[in-house]
Amino acid sequence: MALDFNSSPIASLGIELELGLVDVEKGGLVCEASVILDELGSPFPDGEHPRIKHELFESTVEVITGVCTTVREAREDLAGSIGELQAACSPRGIGLIGLGLHPFSNWHELTRSPGERYEQLVERIAWPARRLMTHGMHIHVGVRSGEKAIATVNTLSGYLPIFLALSASSPHWHGQDTGLASARTKVFEAMPTTGLPPYLANWAEFNSFLDTLIAAGSIETVREVWWDIRPHPGFGTVELRMCDATPTLREAGAMAALAQCLVQWCDDVIESGERLPVPREWVRRENKWRAARYGIDADLVIDDAGSTRALREVTVDLIADLLPIAQRLDCVDDLREVLAILDHGASYQRQRVLLATGGNLEDIVAAAREELLAEIDGGGQSSR
Repeated sequence: MALDFNSSPIASLGIELELGLVDVEKGGLVCEASVILDELGSPFPDGEHPRIKHELFESTVEVITGVCTTVREAREDLAGSIGELQAACSPRGIGLIGLGLHPFSNWHELTRSPGERYEQLVERIAWPARRLMTHGMHIHVGVRSGEKAIATVNTLSGYLPIFLALSASSPHWHGQDTGLASARTKVFEAMPTTGLPPYLANWAEFNSFLDTLIAAGSIETVREVWWDIRPHPGFGTVELRMCDATPTLREAGAMAALAQCLVQWCDDVIESGERLPVPREWVRRENKWRAARYGIDADLVIDDAGSTRALREVTVDLIADLLPIAQRLDCVDDLREVLAILDHGASYQRQRVLLATGGNLEDIVAAAREELLAEIDGGGQSSR
């Protein structure tokens, strides 16, 4: 059965940010989501907060914005909801962190959230799902048609290594430095229907792909297609799912601005009658690996001859090219925060500097908690 695409008239914006619940004193993950969400949901008719939700484990909550027009609006939306969440957590000695993986808690110590959907997920997928203690950030940008969504997904899959490198916040796994900038990426890739999307020619081929997987019993709905970037028919968006959770709203806003500008650029190119570039399959996969391993210090493959260029240089040039679009979308300051990440270091780098200067893994958790708190107290504004 063909899915309809609920067209978005503009490049609207939505952000979903997964946060870990941690013990303020000891730093480990705590499984208290149901208690906190019950309290937060009590004023609402259905007992559920509209912007703060369960995730697979009781140690994680997801904060969701409404449909926003600008990055500033999305940041302020996130800040308001996280402020509510923090107010419920603080009396219980619980804090919030935005890191792709908790640096030392173990998945087998965690409790799953209640619900048949989660039980069925773990029953079907087994070990890869049981260890899925990951925290990510998803960015939705409105697109005007299913055909444009497919074309945009094909093109933007080549830019995903930049998002991954800039947001990378998960170098540690079960108390060890993995050597990666984003170990979350490799943990999540063990799940089915994840990773980079296949090249699809049009909206009809996407529907055919879904019909095949549903008929084969691989998935039940489009919600179980967990690609790094995918069309979201119900929301009328392209959803970028590559990013690690970011410890600051400043970084979240930078990723959102980059996503919104790139999607708008794709729309502009299509409207001009030109063809969007489509990256080579092997180049996409190689560059994703390089970004997960080396972060913003990666060298990206840029042609079939194997030539490479520093991700930093590619990113600086990209931001310069997108600034006119950012002016139209009123997100110039947020887009320029990408350059601040390059200058001051991504989260994975800040974590390693903290360890190199005498800190420990508990200090990493405390630092991430304080970074988020500082921006919540400031209403989601940049600290720079």
